[in-house]
Amino acid sequence: MTTDEKGNKKEVIRQKMLEQHHEARIVRKIVLIISIILLLFIVLIGGGGYFYIQSALRPVDSSSKIKKTVDIPIGSSVTGIGERLEKNGIIKNSKVFKYYVKLKNEGGFMAGKYQLSPSMDVPEIVSRLKTGKVLAEASFKITIPEGKQLKEIAGIMAKATHQNEADVFNKLNDKEYIKSLMLKYPDILTDEILHSTVKYPLEGYLYPATYPFYKPNPTVEEMVTAMLDKTRTVLSDYTAESKEKKLSIHQLLTMASLVEEEATGKADRKTIASVFYNRMKKGMPLQTDPTVLYAQGRHKEKVYYKDLEVDSPYNTYKHTGLPPGPIANSGRVSIEAALEPKQTDYYYFLATDSGDVIFTRTLAEHNQKKTEYISNKK
Repeated sequence: MTTDEKGNKKEVIRQKMLEQHHEARIVRKIVLIISIILLLFIVLIGGGGYFYIQSALRPVDSSSKIKKTVDIPIGSSVTGIGERLEKNGIIKNSKVFKYYVKLKNEGGFMAGKYQLSPSMDVPEIVSRLKTGKVLAEASFKITIPEGKQLKEIAGIMAKATHQNEADVFNKLNDKEYIKSLMLKYPDILTDEILHSTVKYPLEGYLYPATYPFYKPNPTVEEMVTAMLDKTRTVLSDYTAESKEKKLSIHQLLTMASLVEEEATGKADRKTIASVFYNRMKKGMPLQTDPTVLYAQGRHKEKVYYKDLEVDSPYNTYKHTGLPPGPIANSGRVSIEAALEPKQTDYYYFLATDSGDVIFTRTLAEHNQKKTEYISNKK
């Protein structure tokens, strides 16, 4: 074989090796792309499934006042119970109900006719089916509306149980009692509630709902336990999301309370929340009137310029960021708004005399709308 032939053969071999190397690189790229696509698909499916399940465990309608009689026959299977509940509009999905019961190893459901509501979440329904409490008429009920402050809640509790309002309020603020509750509910009652700037430790933590009791005149402790149990149940639906948003339970309830207090019946709470977050990102004070009234410890129809001078860490005209703690309790809609604000470029809003809420981007636009819509200005 001549030297030229040897050289040609080496060149052919080299070209083949280069081609094989190039093909291997292409194959690796294809495998990598397919792997990334599969991984993204798995993440999306898994994430979507998680949020779907979380949604299915929540109430069908948290604001519903409807109560339906659901008959659970003797010997009913979990599947059969789930199907009856879904058919009656009490739960969203019977299969999720079934898997929840199996995952939590629940059982021992009692037969009978139950008064259930679309406002109940799955854990509460499961608890009632296990204890059979709804088979008996509640001998006492207490309703805590949304947007109520601790002083008002103490008044509702005192009136319903014929106790002294000051005694009830003092109990709700007793340091030793608060510490005992923190030991019982460490997941929701953290050291943040004992900060020196926090006005009342339990403010915002007593969930708004109707609470049935099966004995007359429950104690303050029994009523508070029922309320905190409900708070824990509701907030458990948002644990992952609040961690993702890097919001502590205290911060979440604080923001939710601001939304609750500012919202009207016509307001989009998620847009209100967006204004607060937008202002915080720019280092602007929140300038929300309800915090000024809370600092003063009184309710007023109008806030005047002299009110804005109150010396308090709750005064969001003087201090940036969130106030030290919640200024009232809040329901699911406001909690979800605090977690999932709309993406807007609004920095101002005002409520008109008719209850409409107008959002604006600049101070000039805001002042113009105030002149146009607000008949009795501050």
